[in-house]
Amino acid sequence: MMITEIEDFFTKGCGRCDRFATPDCSTRAWIDGLNELRRICLDMGLTETVKWAHPCYMHAGRNIVIMGAFRDNFRLTFFNPALMKDPDGILTRQGENTQTPDMVCFTDSAGPTRLEHSLRAYIAEAKSYAEAGLKPAKVVRDLELPDELVSALDDDPELAEAFDALTPGRQKSYVINLAGAKKPETRIARIAKFRDHIIAGKGALER
Repeated sequence: MMITEIEDFFTKGCGRCDRFATPDCSTRAWIDGLNELRRICLDMGLTETVKWAHPCYMHAGRNIVIMGAFRDNFRLTFFNPALMKDPDGILTRQGENTQTPDMVCFTDSAGPTRLEHSLRAYIAEAKSYAEAGLKPAKVVRDLELPDELVSALDDDPELAEAFDALTPGRQKSYVINLAGAKKPETRIARIAKFRDHIIAGKGALER
């Protein structure tokens, strides 16, 4: 069961796998670094919340960054990365299909402290875009996506990366499925239900 309380992430994990609340949880290996990222985000005046079972930090009503932990690294991912200038070259792509570098990836818990000056500058930059209401230009796709799916991808970097990595046929399977729903709330509910399926690299009809 995915967490909804922020402290649970830092003490037990995200709750999205069976390693939750065990010594083998990925958050345990990186807890010092995760706590440093948390300190920096809070020092920068961001509002802390839980979204998609991970710590998400907001400003001016917009998502700014989201934190994640994996077996071999932990990371801070920026929303709307196409706006970021990245003068220090610290942003990397989540995968080969990711169009814009959007995350700072760490492989040791001292990483956030070493990059604190850059992280603060990047967060301040992202905050300024949120305050100005700026968003990157929408990417033109060959496949026309439902508005609800576009919004979900904009708000969820992990989902966007996974959806971009799908084959065109699998992407189309979701578009067809969502187009069959007449009400926006039904499409939104289906997207939430499909999330884990998309993350797993599967099409709408695959088990």
